[in-house]
Amino acid sequence: MILVDADACPVKQEAIRVALRHQQSIVFVANQGLRLPDHPLIRQFTVSDGFDAADDAIAEASGPGVLVITADILLAERCLKVGAAVLGHRGDRFTMDGIGGQIATRAIMADLRAGLDGQGIGGQRPFSKGDRSRFLEAMETALRQLPR
Repeated sequence: MILVDADACPVKQEAIRVALRHQQSIVFVANQGLRLPDHPLIRQFTVSDGFDAADDAIAEASGPGVLVITADILLAERCLKVGAAVLGHRGDRFTMDGIGGQIATRAIMADLRAGLDGQGIGGQRPFSKGDRSRFLEAMETALRQLPR
């Protein structure tokens, strides 16, 4: 099964394409309705707009044999701890070995932003065709390695 943190996911269509090619069910978890193709392997799970409602639903459904797609580092850590494979939107694979450093970097960046009184330090670079391509390749690899 594939779980997608869908509210701000830029690779929904790519994830669907790869999931269907591998005959894997894919569930999009979101706070609002999404326009998704009508297919028996594609589902949507709509959660309340409560704080971390989508993250909680994804983490609860995660485990071995599940691929989670998210850009949320804290959600990635929760899913890794229960044995899920986790992939970011740009094709980066989250691992237990690297997640601690990513969380630390996230905290440092949050502190920097808070200390600049609204003066930007820049955000993430725009999503590119190369990012999309890396995601497709990484998802293919992750699904091939996923325990059945």
